[in-house]
Amino acid sequence: MRIVRKVQAGTMQSSDLMVVLEPAETLTVSIESTVLKQFGALIRARVDLVLARHGIIAGEVRITDRGALDYAIEARLETAIFRAAGE
Repeated sequence: MRIVRKVQAGTMQSSDLMVVLEPAETLTVSIESTVLKQFGALIRARVDLVLARHGIIAGEVRITDRGALDYAIEARLETAIFRAAGE
C-alpha cells in the first residue's frame, strides 16, 4: 500500500493521539509523547506492527501522543493509512 496524499487522523485530547502521514521516498517515523520515557518503545513497536501489516515501506509518519492506549494507536494509524492510500 502506498501513501499518496497527506492526511491526518485523531485529536490532541487527553488519552488520544494525532497521526499525520505524508508521501515520501523512504519511511520515517517520529513520535512525540507525554509518556515517551515510560512507553516510547511500546508505542514504536505498535506503530511498526501496523505499518508492516499494511505493507507501508515509504512515507513520513508523525505521531503526537497524549497517552493513548494500544487500540487507539492502532485505530488512528489504520484510519490514516486508509485515507492516505485513497481507500
